[in-house]
Amino acid sequence: MPAAAGGRSQRDAFLITYADTINEAGKPPLQALRDFLRKHLGDAVSFVHLLPFFPSSSDDGFSITDYRQIRDGLGGWEDVRALAKHYRLVFDAVVNHASQSSVYIRGHCEGSSRHAGFAIAVAPGTDTAGVLRTRDLPLLHSFQTARGEERLWTTFSRDQVDLNYRNPRVLIEMTDVLFFYVRNGASVLRLDAIPYLWKEAGTSCAHLPQTHEIIKLWRDLLDLGAPHVLILTETNVPHDENISYFGDHGDEAQIIYNFPLPPLLLWSLHSGDASILSRWARTLEYMGPRATYLNITSTHDGIGMRPAEGLLSASQREELCRLAKRHGGNVTGKRNADGTESVYELNITYFDALNDPLGRRPASEQIDRFVLSQAVPMALMGIPALYLPSLLGSRNDLGRVARTGRVRSINRPSFDAQTIAAELGAPGSPRAAVCSRLLHLLSVRASIDAFHPDAAQEIIDHGPLLFVVRRHNADTGGSVIACHNVSGAGAAFGLPRGRWVDAITAVESQGLQTLPPYAVRWYIPAG
Repeated sequence: MPAAAGGRSQRDAFLITYADTINEAGKPPLQALRDFLRKHLGDAVSFVHLLPFFPSSSDDGFSITDYRQIRDGLGGWEDVRALAKHYRLVFDAVVNHASQSSVYIRGHCEGSSRHAGFAIAVAPGTDTAGVLRTRDLPLLHSFQTARGEERLWTTFSRDQVDLNYRNPRVLIEMTDVLFFYVRNGASVLRLDAIPYLWKEAGTSCAHLPQTHEIIKLWRDLLDLGAPHVLILTETNVPHDENISYFGDHGDEAQIIYNFPLPPLLLWSLHSGDASILSRWARTLEYMGPRATYLNITSTHDGIGMRPAEGLLSASQREELCRLAKRHGGNVTGKRNADGTESVYELNITYFDALNDPLGRRPASEQIDRFVLSQAVPMALMGIPALYLPSLLGSRNDLGRVARTGRVRSINRPSFDAQTIAAELGAPGSPRAAVCSRLLHLLSVRASIDAFHPDAAQEIIDHGPLLFVVRRHNADTGGSVIACHNVSGAGAAFGLPRGRWVDAITAVESQGLQTLPPYAVRWYIPAG
């Protein structure tokens, strides 16, 4: 078991990837991924989040047809367990919905006694006007069943039919699925789309008390039967709603995504002003030793914009939408209860969100901006997470969008193992520059105990150009001052008295410093 299994530390980091992101002739993708990670990343990350690797009918794996099998062509459970010998694995638990082709939904429609009532049949006249929508798609779809035509609840798409947790057999079945994942190597269960689990007519059907109670039940059962397994909730919603999934200081999820970070960091680098990011970061509350944040910029999804509500103004959010479109991306909307639409996410790679693919910004500056964006999550309280295509410096995959017809495919590339290895080994390659610098930052971070997820955090005001985080580990006395210049101009920063050294470059410093554009400095006491 990896060293992190005994408790979290500054050496922890997540890597997010599809099981078939790396492909190599003659090897199942799960084996190719394991070999690639061991060769190129080693112990730089401690957790590997394998996005859904089960048989699926759509949505790149999130419309699961069989929760206990591995998709044909990826490998077998022995390959998953082999990867679990080197890394703590994160499995997606897609518990809100199942594919219309799954045994659960087919059984419901066909009238099987075992799966009767696994879907939610909505009677005509049911009040669904206030239901929170995350897609510009119908909430209900008609299905032919053994009982005649039924309108079934489909929060996300026709192919993703919501499961009915009013039926105790659904709760029992999905609980059994969770423990099946644990037996096959899962150390973290990511509860996908969890805010929408319980449906109650006349409400938003989001964040309902019954949903929180189910999470608490699963947490209690895991604490009893598999105490090493953590719960991560996927709640791409405004900050106050997001942190509610910690429960009472960690009696629900031990980890939640810090979803406001991606849009706020993008705004900071776009505007050259970190004021809003700093103001928000000051509100982050230490949740105690039982819970922490997962700090991200990009995942397989787009850059969620709902978490920026109340933090960025409407005009600022609209400016980021225009930015994404100018840089070759797209914008996904959601339908509001009043019939209007608003932005849900930006569909673009984080590298190209920061850097116009058609612009004239020098390549070195593009890389500096991107590396800074990945350094900030490493400096904040919590655990950083990197998406494998981002770690490899990937840009918009417009060819994949054209092939699939889905805008989300823009940030879901796959790579040939030999080709990507050659690029990583080529001097001057942008991929090599991005990957080597990020791996260096992870290595440096692992050596600084003040970056422990639980170490105290203070956001220091040094003007709008700088995002400055001071971390202090009360147990060891270690401290670090992490400075990030989000602007294209030099920015002055005054170090406290004494001798300091930038842990990234090993250069000793004291007194007034001038950080070059988009520079990152992690100052620790010298000596």
